[in-house]
Amino acid sequence: MGIFGRKRRRGRHAAPERDHFAHEPEAIEDEPVTRGPFDIVDAPDDGVTRIGLGSVRVPVPDGAQVQVEVDPGGAGVRAVHVVTPQGQVTVSAYAAPRSGGLWEEVGNELIEQLRSDGAKVSSGDGEWGLELSALLGDVALRFVGVDGPRWMLRGVIAGPQSQAAEAPYVLREIVRGTIVDRGDAPMPVRTPLPIVLPDEVMTRIAEQQA
Repeated sequence: MGIFGRKRRRGRHAAPERDHFAHEPEAIEDEPVTRGPFDIVDAPDDGVTRIGLGSVRVPVPDGAQVQVEVDPGGAGVRAVHVVTPQGQVTVSAYAAPRSGGLWEEVGNELIEQLRSDGAKVSSGDGEWGLELSALLGDVALRFVGVDGPRWMLRGVIAGPQSQAAEAPYVLREIVRGTIVDRGDAPMPVRTPLPIVLPDEVMTRIAEQQA
């Protein structure tokens, strides 16, 4: 369900990344970048357009559109996706231990799960550590994860193989600009942090359903 989009401006805004995946071209650094993602207590006042989803505030790049996936059983919002020309990006936050290290554990489980589904999987050292690349049929997938203070952020982009070289830069840009609001409530490790849609988005969903 499409909600809103942003018009594309001219110019390239992707930052260069250190990556060990040989098929990716080097990006050109044309402006300084503040590294994220950010915990809510360190959230920058940078003027970036973000959609507030309760536990996460996700940037919406130029030319992208936000889509909401609603649980058909009426259990609320299942996921929120940022659809870009390079693929569909989904960013999810989870409760994590203070000691960190959850992404390495989850990433290794993802490798096994993807391979059991018939995907061709490779891993490398990305900006935040373990990064996964997978081909499942005609779909190219890239996963990144970040361990924060009592939270873990996971990002994935799914798109056509023709965009597989550029998709990781789009994914990292969105993850890098995301703000996580973990809250203080105790939660079991791996519990998804709640998604809360803005009132204006809820209104548009109701209008579209009507």
